[in-house]
Amino acid sequence: MISTTNLTVRYAETDKMGVVYHTNYGIWYEIARTKYIKDLGYSYSDMEKAGIMIPVINLNIKYISPTYYDDNIIIKTIVTKLSSAKIEFSYYAYRNNIKSPVNTGISIHAFVDNNMRLINLKKISPKIYLSIKDSIDKENTNKFKL
Repeated sequence: MISTTNLTVRYAETDKMGVVYHTNYGIWYEIARTKYIKDLGYSYSDMEKAGIMIPVINLNIKYISPTYYDDNIIIKTIVTKLSSAKIEFSYYAYRNNIKSPVNTGISIHAFVDNNMRLINLKKISPKIYLSIKDSIDKENTNKFKL
């Protein structure tokens, strides 16, 4: 599954040079990741109520070309790796319908409980685990490798 998130760059997200400030991509990727989970039929808040949290344990962002105020940003999100303990999301940000990404990123998350102890998602919630596993599209995973 590829989840698509559309954003418009706000003035507050730009720096003095009129370029999107680099930390905003991490925020945008969180928005895109949340949408991916919603596209699966779940929500972060429902997962947290069930005692499943997915904190970021690694975030890598590659800046290819700048984005500017009022640009339309399309973020394509896929799950590239899944284990019972971790999940990896890959992000591809496009500006104003340009065909190649202006920014790419990977975030890795651990599955933990409310006490931040590592859990086995496959055992704690087989339904969520299988939903995520079934959403992984091998063709697109290879196509969008970073």
